[in-house]
Amino acid sequence: MKQSGPRGVTLIELAVVIALVALLLMAVIPSASAWIRNIQIRNVATSLQTGLQKARAEAMRRNTNVRFSLVSLTDSAVMDNSCKVDDDGVSWVVSLDDPEGKCATDVSDTTDPRILDKQATGSGGKWVKVQGYDGGTQTAKVVIFNGFGRPINNTGLARLDIENDTSGNDYRALRIAIGSGGTIRMCEPSVNASGDPRKC
Repeated sequence: MKQSGPRGVTLIELAVVIALVALLLMAVIPSASAWIRNIQIRNVATSLQTGLQKARAEAMRRNTNVRFSLVSLTDSAVMDNSCKVDDDGVSWVVSLDDPEGKCATDVSDTTDPRILDKQATGSGGKWVKVQGYDGGTQTAKVVIFNGFGRPINNTGLARLDIENDTSGNDYRALRIAIGSGGTIRMCEPSVNASGDPRKC
């Protein structure tokens, strides 16, 4: 009796598998896109929070005024002298003096603008929108911490809203609030439940 060899995959079976894979990809891609955007929002928010904490810590350590400035750059990946202090900047600079137009300066205690730390957000902030506000509804771009770690200017930056720059409900907006005593807290504006630690 002749034994038949191994049987291959038929064209119909291959077409069914390809159709199933295509359907799965169509279902997963939108949620994967939202997930990636949410990660970008979280990364930018964490970077901004780190910069604010650095500015406050340096002010207390040095017992002098230290400023945190939001900056926008021509190329978001390069911290160069194209920087402009801006209320919707995604990158940041911690310095003792105004860093506008001098962001390429190396970290230094002596060279103007005496930059202590800086961060260009790069492509990770490409789809992220940041907006700085004072304690009310006016836009703000700088907060200056004194030697006690408290903001010294009432019209300075008190809130940062970080969200996706395109419309859509799938994205998670974040907020960084700077308290009058110098506390720096990240929260979610969409959370309304009392007792939830994410509530703003």
